[in-house]
Amino acid sequence: MILLNLKKTYFSTTNSEQKAEIKLNTGEEVLNFCANNYLGLSNHPRLIEAAKSALDSHGYGMSSVRFICGTQDIHKTLEAKIAEYFGTEDTILYAACFDANGGVFEPLLTSEDAIISDTLNHASIIDGVRLCKAKRYRYKTADMDDLETQLKAAQAERFKVIVTDGVFSMDGHVAPVDKICALAEKYDALVMVDECHSAGVVGKTGRGVTELFDIRGKVDIITGTLGKAFGGAVGGFTTGRKEIIDMLRQRSRPYLFSNSIPPAVVNAGIAAFDMFARSDELHKKLVSNVEYFKGKMLESGFDIKPTDSAIIAVMLYEAKLSQEFAEKLLREGIYVIGFYYPVVPKEQARIRVQVSAGHEKEHLDKAIQAFVKIGKEMGVLK
Repeated sequence: MILLNLKKTYFSTTNSEQKAEIKLNTGEEVLNFCANNYLGLSNHPRLIEAAKSALDSHGYGMSSVRFICGTQDIHKTLEAKIAEYFGTEDTILYAACFDANGGVFEPLLTSEDAIISDTLNHASIIDGVRLCKAKRYRYKTADMDDLETQLKAAQAERFKVIVTDGVFSMDGHVAPVDKICALAEKYDALVMVDECHSAGVVGKTGRGVTELFDIRGKVDIITGTLGKAFGGAVGGFTTGRKEIIDMLRQRSRPYLFSNSIPPAVVNAGIAAFDMFARSDELHKKLVSNVEYFKGKMLESGFDIKPTDSAIIAVMLYEAKLSQEFAEKLLREGIYVIGFYYPVVPKEQARIRVQVSAGHEKEHLDKAIQAFVKIGKEMGVLK
């Protein structure tokens, strides 16, 4: 057991919609800066209306897996819209992206193959890798020299897959997927990217890292979620080359043995992608909010990890300090979480701030003022 002289903390319970301003079960009204609600769609009227409409037209639940009687017309429509959004050939829906990542490797790879994975990849990728028999290689996060070393070590294997998060959830930095694709081409490897924290966020119109680096068609497998920027409900997906998606439909166990996504969630997802096809207004607002918040925090003297995403890691380094800082922010009406070991490396504790298109300038200013006030009180700022 690791003892850090930390208080036992519990997550807060809310009794309001998921939005910029939320109400805790204590009755406190606070500004939410710890949700994955990047585009502010969790309570968007269009998505709510689409969900209500589907309840009337397609019912509440499916009571079946996809390949028996759990596929409705709207499931196929959503899959097509996701493929169109990412510029891929086909898409398969899952109950969650954890299932998508957990169910992608075992159907495709054998003991003759190799997976080369970034050390900071999400737990769902790590678990998915463990479930298959392929040989495992890891490279230091975003370190292309180390990636090339691992690719050389795996050169004798039949198929090789490089796997990375698009945006790393604790740091907020974007993986150099353009350079990864270049190495993949050099060493005849496939590329898989988890776009959970990057889709809807990075790129000229928010379409993720393949748009950001202008490498559409070079990433073979993309996984993602409906639970963050795309509405914040449930559901995951894998999108990519058709032959890969066909194989997953036949052999991916989380797809074959999990209930279909409920119609209300599916139809709300369709509404979200229809909105993206018409306008990138929400993405532009998100980018503006991120640039404003990050700039003001840097001007104030905070140590912030380099980021091009909506995740801003305010570095405090000491575990106890990060916990107490977050508690004081909550008293100021700012809801964030302090992260420390084992969630992040030792002596790398931080407050993770997640900015949303749902935030207004006054929300950002209030949060910045609270950070500065507490930073000075606790000796983080001079």
